[in-house]
Amino acid sequence: MVRVSGAWRLVRVRVRRRVRSWSRLWRSSLQLRVITSTLAIGLAALALVGAYVGERMADGLFHARLEQVLQESARSTLQAQSTFDSSTATVATDVQRLIRDVGSAQRTGGSDRREVFLLRAPGQQGGPLDISGAASDQTLVPLVSPALRTATARGGQQWQSVAIPSEDGGVAPGVMVGQDVTVPVDGTYQLYFLYSLQSEQDRLDFLQRTLGLAAVILVALLGSMTWLVTRQTVWPVRRAAEVAERLADGHLSERMPEKGEDEMATLARSFNEMADSLQDQIHRMEELSTLQRRFVSDVSHELRTPLTTIRMAGEVIHAARADFDPAVKRSAELLQTQLDRFEDLLADLLEISRFDAGAAVLDAEGRDVRDVVIQAVDQAASLAERRGAWLHVVVPEERCVADIDPRRVERILRNLLVNAVEHAEGSTVEVTVGADAHAVAITVRDRGVGMTQDEAAHVFDRFWRADPARARTTGGTGLGLAISLEDAHLHGGWLEAWGRPGRGASFRLTLPRRAGIRLTSSPLSLAPDEPPVVDAVPVPAVRSRTDPAGLPDLESDELDTAASDGDRQEVR
Repeated sequence: MVRVSGAWRLVRVRVRRRVRSWSRLWRSSLQLRVITSTLAIGLAALALVGAYVGERMADGLFHARLEQVLQESARSTLQAQSTFDSSTATVATDVQRLIRDVGSAQRTGGSDRREVFLLRAPGQQGGPLDISGAASDQTLVPLVSPALRTATARGGQQWQSVAIPSEDGGVAPGVMVGQDVTVPVDGTYQLYFLYSLQSEQDRLDFLQRTLGLAAVILVALLGSMTWLVTRQTVWPVRRAAEVAERLADGHLSERMPEKGEDEMATLARSFNEMADSLQDQIHRMEELSTLQRRFVSDVSHELRTPLTTIRMAGEVIHAARADFDPAVKRSAELLQTQLDRFEDLLADLLEISRFDAGAAVLDAEGRDVRDVVIQAVDQAASLAERRGAWLHVVVPEERCVADIDPRRVERILRNLLVNAVEHAEGSTVEVTVGADAHAVAITVRDRGVGMTQDEAAHVFDRFWRADPARARTTGGTGLGLAISLEDAHLHGGWLEAWGRPGRGASFRLTLPRRAGIRLTSSPLSLAPDEPPVVDAVPVPAVRSRTDPAGLPDLESDELDTAASDGDRQEVR
């Protein structure tokens, strides 16, 4: 029973695979759909026409033969009645011989051989001479049905379709025709003629076979013509799709062949003109992009020398600010702050130019992601304390080892943490670490001002800001999240954002545990399932906490680098 069940399951699996393959072929091939639809419509039309023509031919052959049979049987009945009327037989033996002679004579009459039955009429059994009648074939007498005998007794010529048994065990169509005759001395008899319609049936079968062969030829011609027409139409479209795919892969010199002057040739010329225009525009854009990247890189490098000189002078002024009056002292502090932002901007521009030029290299090593998370939280702790926010860290007890570049992952987390603290409005910032067999994930959740779905879709764009009218007094250079996204992609991972106005925002970083793993899911959810939680009173202290995983609690340290290094994030 188990073996039969397993075999049946295997059959079902194979059937499902075959159905799916045919379904894919049906959806992917316009030519197949057109040919199949045309053949289906053609077959249906031919079936209807064939059924109508076959029925008309059968009716025509049957009625023509029936009319001929009725006329012949009527003449034969008159001849038999005339023979009976002219006979002088009076005794039983003579009447019996007369009946046999009439039956034998009528069997060979007409256009074809027929069977003749001369039977005593119903109600007249045991007549004066007690003669049973005559039949050319006694085995076919049962074909004379009681209904036909009753109808014949009412008078006039009657007929009925019958099935004549054949020697090979089959049956042949036939017609039984009967009429009353009067036999001298012995009373009323019924004269029946059995005609075979096998010749008409053979003729009808031949005509139907001819029609079937003609239908097959027509279907083949229809399918061939449809295939030829659709091929002439679909082939240029397929060729255009292949050329478009080649163009999308970067083969900008690919073109469609141009032949003739019809609509397809016009399509090919138009397509090639479009490809030429796109190639020219792409080349110009590539040249412009190359010039832009080179310009950004050159400017960033060239600005480092004067920036170093300005920073040295600014540090001298900043160190002597205690001797200045309040206005000059404030200017010295602002100068130092803006010099820090300017240096961060140059560093970010150089980093983003490396990504654009494809020169960024991943220095991966096997590291516990929990350690990298703790380091990033430690660096953001001082900023969270100044902003009056809490940092809450939840990590699993098991080690979360993955092949990562610790410097880049820490930069991603630092950008996300500082970004969350800046917009948390004094609420709790939650950092959660999760892992499965294929990936590790880190989510950074705040419950601050939040952002819309449209803003979440653009939050990783360079220099993008949700409120363009707001001055950039908080945050960093506007390139932090863009660089973080590139760092995530360099690992083969994901960096995603979720937000709702008034409910805060959530960022999720998902990284493969081993190089080459293609991510299909993340161990952590991006959108929080719980209802929004808003702190009634901001907590002015900051603590970085962990779950009972054996990792130490982190007290906040006053790190000057948290504001400078961590400020490289996108401002929402």
